[in-house]
Formats: sequence, structure tokens, C-alpha cells
Amino acid sequence: MQFPEQSTDNVTAADIISELSAMIKSSSLSRFNINRANVWDGALRGFKRASFNPFNEIFVKFTDDEGQAEDGVDNGGPKREFLSLLMNCLRTRRVFDGPEERKFITFDSEGIGVKGNISEFSHKNVTAVGECGINVNKIYTAAKNDEYFLVGRMIATSVVHGGPGPQFLSEKLYQHLTGTSTNTEGKIEDITDNTMRASLIEISSAGTLTELHQSVERHASILQTAGCLQFPVSVDDKWKIVKEFIDWYIIYRNHFSIQRFKDGLSTLNFQNALEQHASVFRPFMCARVEQLTSKILEEIFEVQLSEKGSSRRLEETRVLGFWRDFLLDTEEQKTGLSLQDILMFATG
Repeated sequence: MQFPEQSTDNVTAADIISELSAMIKSSSLSRFNINRANVWDGALRGFKRASFNPFNEIFVKFTDDEGQAEDGVDNGGPKREFLSLLMNCLRTRRVFDGPEERKFITFDSEGIGVKGNISEFSHKNVTAVGECGINVNKIYTAAKNDEYFLVGRMIATSVVHGGPGPQFLSEKLYQHLTGTSTNTEGKIEDITDNTMRASLIEISSAGTLTELHQSVERHASILQTAGCLQFPVSVDDKWKIVKEFIDWYIIYRNHFSIQRFKDGLSTLNFQNALEQHASVFRPFMCARVEQLTSKILEEIFEVQLSEKGSSRRLEETRVLGFWRDFLLDTEEQKTGLSLQDILMFATG
């Protein structure tokens, strides 16, 4: 598998992963039985199995719809496919929220049975947790057993075992996870709560100080919840209010969930590697700016043609045209596949 060759002090991701993976014992196996129609279910069973050990080699068997075992021994091909499918599956898990390519960890009270709404307490007033009717003990109990830890462990295991990372975390969350400078500004559209987003839009749209005061007064309850209620002295203060609210929404209100996620990322010492080499691992964790295109995919493959003037050469160039048309049709979403599907199939 090819890893992004971004380096810091001449250290590449491949170098670091090679060092981390040296701890894996090829003589011991952690087994996974996976149905492609429900990757999450099989992954959850495997990671929760008493015999699972992240230091063991991963052995994957796929099953078809009839439940017949598909041969899974081909030099790690099934393992890499499983890990790729699993990382893609994580996008839809309820522990994540936000835009498709800028997701962040969110507290899921419904998913872990905690009374109340975590968005009701401020990071600047921790005692508000009790006032909101949230049982702190339940939160910590859930943090030991919930999905946040498992998702973090899945990501760490995938990368160290030669698979991909999620490639959809928000830059703001990634900077928080790695302890790097948090100079990335969140965006109002990252707020998925309609009421809160509408409040921020109104505040950010204020054209005069009087309008800003009126907006802040109308939304005082929400701003107080986030710990950013203040009396603006200039119109530009609206951006400080918006920034502090977004920081609270993405990071501080989700403190317990993020901490448990980091605990999972610590599997195989991956969290430590993230903190030490944040820029190197950014392409594994955050969305890439460059999107896979038909042109890029076309250039990955080297065409081997027969001798010029031969009948086979004529037929091969004809087929080559069909292949390039197929890539274009796939890029235009006309084939029912994605360019990522083709790349995964071609590279095993």
C-alpha cells in the first residue's frame, strides 16, 4: 500500500507506521467475519470479541448474502478491503456530526442513555452538568464502554495495520486532538442544529452596533449556554461571539466524548504518533484538498501495448478508448461506481 509521502524532519508516514507495526505479532490472529452488506456489524463483533488484540495480525473472511465463507487468504487483500470499507462506514456513525468532509465528534445522549442534553452545559461552568439533570457518573460509565472509544480504536488499528485513515475529520478537531495550534476557524455551516445556526447567522449579519445588541439579547439564552454571552462594544465583536460559540459547539461541549475517542486512538501508540507528527498524518485523518479524478486514475496505470502495426495493437487501442470513457462516465456518476471503487479493486 502506498502511503502519502509527507514528511517532517525527513520522517515519512510510511516510516512511522513501519515502526508502529513492528509491534504486531504475525503468529497470532484476531479474526473478523465480515458481510459487505453490513460492515459495521461484523467489525463491532470483531473488536468487542474477548480474543481481540490490536497487536495480533488481522485475519478477515468475507461472507456472501447466503453466508458462505469467501476465501480470505490473499496476502492481506481482504484485510485492506475490510479496513477501507470500515473507514468509509464510520462517516455515517452517530458519534460524528458536521459536513461530509469536516466531521467532528459529537455527544450522543440518545445513543448512550444519558438524561438531558449535553449542549446545555458550558465548558466554563462545569457545575451546569448537574443542573441540567445529566448524571455525571453515567457519562463516565458510558465513556468506558461506548462507541467513541471503539471508533478511535478502529481508526488507530486501521492505520497501523496498513489500512487508510478516516480522511473526513475537521481540521479544527484534528488540531485539538494533536495539540497543535488551533488557528483554523470553524464555519457557521458546521453547526447542524438549525436553531443555533440561525442565531449565529443573525448575529453575524448585524450591520450596526444597535442591531448586534438586539441580536445578542434575543439569543442570550443560547449564548449563555455556550459561555460566550457578552456585551459587544463594536460591530466587529460579533465575530468573536461567533468564533467562541463554534469553538464550544465543536470542541468544548463534547469534551467527554473527545477524550474517550482519544483513548481509542491511543491503541498501538497511534495517538502519540499523531501528536508528534501531526502534519505527516493529516492526510490520513482529514479530507484531502485534491479529489480523485479520471485523469489521475488514468495516469496511475501504465498501458502495455503490443507492437505497432499489429492487429492486436489496433484492438488494444480500441479497448483503451473504452477504458478511458468508462473512467469519465464513472467520474460523471453514470456507472453506479466511484473512482475510489475502481482504485480499490485494481490495487487489491
